[in-house]
Amino acid sequence: MTWSQTYLLFGRGLWFSALLAATPIFTLLILLGVLRKPAWLAGLCGLAVTLALAIGAYRMPAIIAVSAALHGAAFGLFPICWIVFWAIALFRVTEVTGKFEIIKQSVSRLTPDRRLQALLIAFAFGAFLEGAAGFGTPVAIAATMLTGLGFDAFTASALCLLANTSPVAFGSIAIPIVTLAGTTGLPLDKLSAAVGSLCAPVSLILPTYLIVSMWGLRALRGRVWVPAAVGGLAFASVQFLVSHYLGPQLTDILASMTAMTALVAVLHLWHKSSEGEGEYTLAKEVAAEGVPELSAGAVLYAWLPYGLLVVCVLLWGYKPLQGLLNSLSVAIPWPFLHNVVRRMPPIVSRAALYPAVFNLNWFAASGTSCMTATLLSVICLRMSPRQFLRVLFSVLRTLLLPIATVATVLAIAFLMNYCGATATLGLTFSASGALFPFFSAGLGWLGVFLTGSDTAANALFGSLQVITANRLGLDPVLMAATNSAGGVMGKMISLQTIAVAAAATGMSVADQSKLFRFTLRHSILLASVVGGLALLYVYVFHFRWV
Repeated sequence: MTWSQTYLLFGRGLWFSALLAATPIFTLLILLGVLRKPAWLAGLCGLAVTLALAIGAYRMPAIIAVSAALHGAAFGLFPICWIVFWAIALFRVTEVTGKFEIIKQSVSRLTPDRRLQALLIAFAFGAFLEGAAGFGTPVAIAATMLTGLGFDAFTASALCLLANTSPVAFGSIAIPIVTLAGTTGLPLDKLSAAVGSLCAPVSLILPTYLIVSMWGLRALRGRVWVPAAVGGLAFASVQFLVSHYLGPQLTDILASMTAMTALVAVLHLWHKSSEGEGEYTLAKEVAAEGVPELSAGAVLYAWLPYGLLVVCVLLWGYKPLQGLLNSLSVAIPWPFLHNVVRRMPPIVSRAALYPAVFNLNWFAASGTSCMTATLLSVICLRMSPRQFLRVLFSVLRTLLLPIATVATVLAIAFLMNYCGATATLGLTFSASGALFPFFSAGLGWLGVFLTGSDTAANALFGSLQVITANRLGLDPVLMAATNSAGGVMGKMISLQTIAVAAAATGMSVADQSKLFRFTLRHSILLASVVGGLALLYVYVFHFRWV
């Protein structure tokens, strides 16, 4: 049995069909943005609307529609939630064993100047947490650290939300780009390079942008622009090089470690600290009373789990080992979906069956490398099996609702792809013609604003970007990458992310509204920067990755 897609509904025109095809998106927008319902509830309602759309409007057989949704949910559970689970478990191991306190102290003792502390913690250390764990962890941890150092709740939250932008595309060991590759079928290495080309210019200016946006241009006096420039250059250059030549998994981790090292080196060479600039110096002591000075050995031991993570991710990317692990993978043709749906012109040049294969690569998955690093850390930090089991159960309880959210959003994405709704929207977006590269970033921005996740936005809109790019003769890799890079600029206005920051800092309701208004203008500006870069790459530099 096969079923052929159709892209115009009820015999009406493209714009009418597009409005119907967008009803799942409108549902998420209203529930999240207007009614402020929980993300998991919005996801379930959005999935119900998508099923009704697929079966009632696109005339997709119910069994195929349910199978497509289950395929998306399965992809959400593995490899996405698999990697998130172990990334957070690794963080919790360092926390429970007390090593995270040492990590935090090692970062926060270096300078009393709040501008430099913001660069170290919100920008560099936050990017490290994004690369290692993601999914709200960097905002929660970095904002808590800043308030612990004496920052007020609004300033701490605003800094962390602004900083948690360009690293997000490579967050949680690059799960947004892995998801983008999975939903679009584009090569992971080329997507990584294209996203790096879009994010690196933003990373270059981000430290200076943080300082100016919070304290104005005068805050750059006293040569503070020097560490800001050094931190931006260190992060951006490594982000660009690693994303191009090593792949996406270690991009954030290596870039943030380089930025932290560069900033620490600059601070050690800083002869005129912040004399005469008391307004930028926190009165609160950095070191907690009664806490002894940290030795280099203690600091290195505390950072050992993340060192092991770097080693494991590198090993998993080593071609001979990667080939061996991939040979153990199992490809499962998804029942009632694989080669059952037929894509039709003008989306494809001629009718073609739509494959649906679930790749069960337990051993080769990035999450398994993180699991290995976690188990090695448990051994090296001498954590008892009982403690470790408690950590695992705690992480599982914490992630129950996020897992449900990820699974439902990916179910929506896959169902929209297989029923033809994404294709309908892609045909509509192609009407923007030459300006599509700019609006491509805006589409990703909208997706992250709605879902709070670059991973979810890539799953929702990645295929749409590819379809539109092919119709307009644009590079599909660049357009898919623009979705991810533009999307991260919507992270700071996502209600879920703002709620995380507010909970971490104890922010008042009034300050939460103020925070949304503050981040909104920066979010729009930075998303426009990404859209402008995409236009330059297409029409001025003529970059292509395919």
